[in-house]
Amino acid sequence: MLEDGCLAVAMVQRQVVLVQAARSHTRRDSLLDVHIFIPFGPRSFLISPVPQARISPRDLLTIFVAQDLMAKPTQGLVELSTKAYAEFVELSGMMQRKYEKIFSLWSAAAGGSGSRH
Repeated sequence: MLEDGCLAVAMVQRQVVLVQAARSHTRRDSLLDVHIFIPFGPRSFLISPVPQARISPRDLLTIFVAQDLMAKPTQGLVELSTKAYAEFVELSGMMQRKYEKIFSLWSAAAGGSGSRH
């Protein structure tokens, strides 16, 4: 499923981030050991201040194939190809719209439940 060193996009603490598998995982693993990278600029990602995490496989949004990378992660920096970065941006936008919609629905429900005088 996720090979050691493989890069993917995942939701971690309600944020879309780039992750790298810290070891190989199988479909039976209930948690994935990953290193977290945060956006640093166009196509560039830096290792997160909290670099290691264990996430659920359900938190993965996509797994990149080797051809999607410009360079392998080195010294805490990863650079994605234009195509892979566009996919990251698209997934980030999609998740942002999802959470904005949920917040709007929650706000409307909370605002409409108050008593009127």
